[in-house]
Amino acid sequence: MKIAGLQKVSLIDFPEKVAATVFLAGCDLDCGYCYNRWMLDESAVEEALSREALLAWLKTRRGLLDGVCLSGGEPTIHPELVDLAREIKALGFALKLDTNGTRPRVLENLLEEGLLDYIAMDLKAPLDARYHRVAGVRVSLEAIRESLTLLRKGHCPYELRTTVGPALTPKDLLDVAHSIEPQEVWYLQPFVPTESVREMGPALSVEDLQGILEGLQRLAPGARLRGV
Repeated sequence: MKIAGLQKVSLIDFPEKVAATVFLAGCDLDCGYCYNRWMLDESAVEEALSREALLAWLKTRRGLLDGVCLSGGEPTIHPELVDLAREIKALGFALKLDTNGTRPRVLENLLEEGLLDYIAMDLKAPLDARYHRVAGVRVSLEAIRESLTLLRKGHCPYELRTTVGPALTPKDLLDVAHSIEPQEVWYLQPFVPTESVREMGPALSVEDLQGILEGLQRLAPGARLRGV
């Protein structure tokens, strides 16, 4: 497990908390809109700091930070993740996990140990063949469904989020909305083209999303636009 980067202070990554965000290199997906593509191949990433250095730094942040967000890449691909979560919690920090939901057994272990205080899980597309296209690889849709089931057991606050890249249409978003439960918060994140993304085609704009939001909310009342 390599730490690809550390954002020492964030006011937006962890709801209602001042947090540090730790980026773990490596991912099992290849989403075309990903702006962290440089860290998808863990073997090609130069480690920003060691796990020991991270924990030592966090010890100096007690009383200054509320929490830590584990992001990526995809944190759950790493066997050492649970141990890292235990070490961070032992320092007294709240812990948030960003995940794509492809490793439900890891998510289950973290939840059963009470290690997580908030989860943000991606829903890439409708749960059919379109998911593979957006993710850039074949995905176990059953694994995604299992992760959703775990979240819905209510052991930890969570949000769902969909980045609206060039591959998604209004019809696709309506189909995603059918899989969202009425009480769930579902964030739509506008696509921001950068030099690091693979897909540079046109995507739904903020104005487009604002125009279809009311229709989405009829199916998923918790649908919201992020960053608007």
